[in-house]
Amino acid sequence: MPDTTTPDPRHDVAAAASEADLAALRAEIDTLDDALHDLLMRRAAVVARLAASRAKGDGPAIRPGREAAILRRLLARHAGPLPRTALVRLWRELLAATTSMQGPLSVAAWLPEAGVEVLRAHLGMAAPVRRFGSDAAALAACEAGEASLVALPAAGRWWRTHFPSRLLVTARLPFFGHGAETVFLLSTTPPDASGDDRTLVRVPAGRGEAGLEAAGLGGPVLLHEHDLALVEVPGLLAAGDPRLASLGATVLGGYAAPIAD
Repeated sequence: MPDTTTPDPRHDVAAAASEADLAALRAEIDTLDDALHDLLMRRAAVVARLAASRAKGDGPAIRPGREAAILRRLLARHAGPLPRTALVRLWRELLAATTSMQGPLSVAAWLPEAGVEVLRAHLGMAAPVRRFGSDAAALAACEAGEASLVALPAAGRWWRTHFPSRLLVTARLPFFGHGAETVFLLSTTPPDASGDDRTLVRVPAGRGEAGLEAAGLGGPVLLHEHDLALVEVPGLLAAGDPRLASLGATVLGGYAAPIAD
């Protein structure tokens, strides 16, 4: 039978109002997008002025400590439904893009596939990464000037055999959250302080670890291999720190303390 129900005009009014509300919200989003884009362009212009005005060094433009301080400040003020992970992802791409404006960046990596994913999440998806067949080959490429950074896993011989070196660990990845792989970035530029930092130290296993504890520098042991231990100690320590002198300790570098979530 044909439907003889009389349409309720109130339904049409409600539908029209709903469409109007939706259009208004979309227009507000478009306005916000334009404002965000304006600020991004303004930020890029400031970075360009910074790059043009500062004294140029030989090292890469990346400053992991400064970047960590920025992310900590933003996370501390963050509120609302946008996930913290999304905030970090957005700013990591922004920081990577503006860093590339200040000078070329290339990475020599000896990493498993999971480590490469962690690396790209930090340096940006467009970061030029060249993979090598060994940690020694990646380190040699950087020391020969073929790359500005080295990316290595915690495992491997590099931390046992390559130090003292003019290359120093300057970042531990991931900085935010948990990754399938721990990745260390090494550079010829010394670590820059972030306000909450750790130093990576190689010490004789057993005796060195006990000495760190006695000196008030105890921290998590990341690796044990034969007669050596890789330890993360609090603070950003210099190679000549007197507390390390009698322990047979070697400073491998330092980095911003990662944020768990």
